[in-house]
Amino acid sequence: MLNTKAVIKARILRKRMTESEKILWQELKTKKLGVKCRRQMPFVFEDYHFIADFYCSEKKLIIEVDGKVHNDQEIKEYDEFREDVFKQDGYKIIRFKNKEIINNLEEVLIKIKNIVNQ
Repeated sequence: MLNTKAVIKARILRKRMTESEKILWQELKTKKLGVKCRRQMPFVFEDYHFIADFYCSEKKLIIEVDGKVHNDQEIKEYDEFREDVFKQDGYKIIRFKNKEIINNLEEVLIKIKNIVNQ
């Protein structure tokens, strides 16, 4: 069952998307890759509540967009923990840096499409 706080946080994050998240969302929301994606999707795993930047339920694919804060060691460890929890439940995760999306969107979309088409 979704935690009310997680749902509220997801709604807030949708309103405060980063520039790179907005750019990627413009591509994902129109099903240009052939699958439906959601943004700022809350997940619950027992005691853990996570919010994925983008989620494609058909493929159990989570797309994460990482800014500079993800270079911090503590954040990296948390990201690894989250990925482990997701992977244990059968999810695939792909990560992109903000710069990748801003500077090379076509390559990012190709990588996502390759996973979607597997």
